[in-house]
Amino acid sequence: MLGDDPTIHSFGPSRFLNRELSWLEFDARVLALAEDERLPLLERVKFAAIFSTNLDEFFQVRVGALHEQLRAGVTAPSADGRSAEQVCGEIRARLVPLLARQRDVLANELAPRLVEAGIRIATWKDLGEDGRALASEYFVSHVEPVLTPLSVDRAHPFPAISNLSLNLAVWLENPETSAVAFARVKTPAMLPRFVRLGEGEPLLPIEELIGAKLDQLFPGMRILEHHPFRVTLDADLELDEGEADDLLEAVAEGLQRRLRMNHPVRLEVERAMPASMRELLRENLELRSEDVYEFDALSDLGDLWELHELPRPDLKYPPAAAVQPLVLRHDEPERAADFFEVLRREDVLVHHPYESFRGSVEEFVWQAARDANVLAIKHTLYRTSGRENPVVLALCHAAQAGKQVAVVVELRARFDEQANIERAQLLERAGAHVVYGVIGLKTHAKLALVVRQEADGLHRYSHIGTGNYNPITARAYEDLGLFTSDPEIGRDVAALFNYLTGLSRAPTYQKLLVAPHNLRERFDEMLAAEMREPDGQVVIKVNGVQDPEMIDALCEASRAGVRIELFVRGVCCLRPGVLGLSEGISVRSILGRYLEHSRIFRFGSPRRGLRYFLGSADLMTRNLSQRVEALTPVEAPEHVRRLEQLFEAARRDDDHAWELDQSGSWARIPVREGFSLQRALQDAARAQEAR
Repeated sequence: MLGDDPTIHSFGPSRFLNRELSWLEFDARVLALAEDERLPLLERVKFAAIFSTNLDEFFQVRVGALHEQLRAGVTAPSADGRSAEQVCGEIRARLVPLLARQRDVLANELAPRLVEAGIRIATWKDLGEDGRALASEYFVSHVEPVLTPLSVDRAHPFPAISNLSLNLAVWLENPETSAVAFARVKTPAMLPRFVRLGEGEPLLPIEELIGAKLDQLFPGMRILEHHPFRVTLDADLELDEGEADDLLEAVAEGLQRRLRMNHPVRLEVERAMPASMRELLRENLELRSEDVYEFDALSDLGDLWELHELPRPDLKYPPAAAVQPLVLRHDEPERAADFFEVLRREDVLVHHPYESFRGSVEEFVWQAARDANVLAIKHTLYRTSGRENPVVLALCHAAQAGKQVAVVVELRARFDEQANIERAQLLERAGAHVVYGVIGLKTHAKLALVVRQEADGLHRYSHIGTGNYNPITARAYEDLGLFTSDPEIGRDVAALFNYLTGLSRAPTYQKLLVAPHNLRERFDEMLAAEMREPDGQVVIKVNGVQDPEMIDALCEASRAGVRIELFVRGVCCLRPGVLGLSEGISVRSILGRYLEHSRIFRFGSPRRGLRYFLGSADLMTRNLSQRVEALTPVEAPEHVRRLEQLFEAARRDDDHAWELDQSGSWARIPVREGFSLQRALQDAARAQEAR
């Protein structure tokens, strides 16, 4: 097995970068986009918001897991040699300056430019008489009826604080007794964060409005002071799948338990909050002082997304419509090509968001749903968007038409559990067979299979993708998908579905690479083959690289002379450029308008030929060992050329590209020609549209 080279292990844990700290470096690159003066103003605001929402998930998932280790007394170090306590300390040390950078760019760059553009976020004190009148009217009609002030005394214990809610902590005084009490008011999540008071008026944060009206919530009491705060809970469902008779019921119960019982991991408080109030919150939430983070004017900066939604196209990226793939066009513009006729001739490779998700993925499923010759449709769903997801509706239509429809719905897709429960119930009511995958493994593979009766017998048509069947993210995430009628791939996809829906053992696959069945083994084989060649090359584009065994295997290949290029959007625990270990490995990261989400693997060289695979798997332990993932070969020469052009453009990118060095630091690649991978792909799509 690759990665067992004693020389590699002699480097010890230092050969790995820490996963959590690497993730923070990814979010630092997102923050750098908010700081980039070349971007449109509201796009910079959007990236400042994404930086915050990323941190919310980081604390819920990664920091939550570290806190669980601390509570359990786990002292074993991670692969990089750090204990959970060490990592928590280093997270804070890295995060504090990042938060200062975010505050600085908002206060000194973005806010003044927003004011110049006519967008101002005001405090209550900033409002004139007309503004206060409009705000008061909005409070009475929209806000006050849904508020529930909660006091704390012997009859009212400290309230449960819901995850990521924005709250006001209030000191109250009884004028008759001079007794001081604490109260908490939760801002209503269903209302906009920024109240739009009218034409020409500024935007008022809802906590400012509630704070100004606290006397109406506590009549007869004297309001001494109030300050906003926010609490983050861990996101663990704590499911015991081995004991669960019904996974649907277990996930539903776990969601309720998450709402009630999950542990706090972060407290965010206004910098001006007095120490006594801060300590009351911290002690009741059972947090350490190092779990408390301060903010200045605004908390919950993820809500800055609301500013990006303002109708100001002059402050955003220019519109970029997805084009219909050339091979799927019909002579009549209002009609779509016959998908099955096209696939009988050739495979189809689509690239979102540059090419239309609606005109390819959705069209494929809808044509199958309406085709009288289609007998069965099988599909996986991981993240699905709302109830009106066209793919889900097409599957419902097919089931109601009497076709055999089997859908593997992953109920445990983190933060989408409730939505997936609802999609599963909708599909079941339509008559589809809904299953929840394999116990102990999340089903993350992106697969669709259509079985069609034709003159010469049954034919299988497959779609294997890198992204979710989600029309919303398909407009913002960069992803690839392969449609094919290849019989061997069709048999592999069918065998994988049988494994997911039945009790069959792991099948043997002819072409697919499937985790956790054969993916590691096949990767080892292909790496070993490159090690035997004088021009061994590997190029990989993924979202994350963390699995220690895979990292060691890549390092062993590097030591044997294989040139390895990694394009990693997020976490990378591989330390590149270390003499005697990984000097033949380079790591780049590209960020931009779209979230780079596709996973592409290339083995071989131009002299010997290239082997390309795409699919759902990153090089993370969870993907390789704890999830069902699928990669498909890409074999058509024109598709190989297209992927080669993608990698060539990625190498040229000096617009929003970073490079990782052996110390674990990311350095922005200097702008020389200002070449952007994403702009190049957008331009290529427009050129295709013109044809």
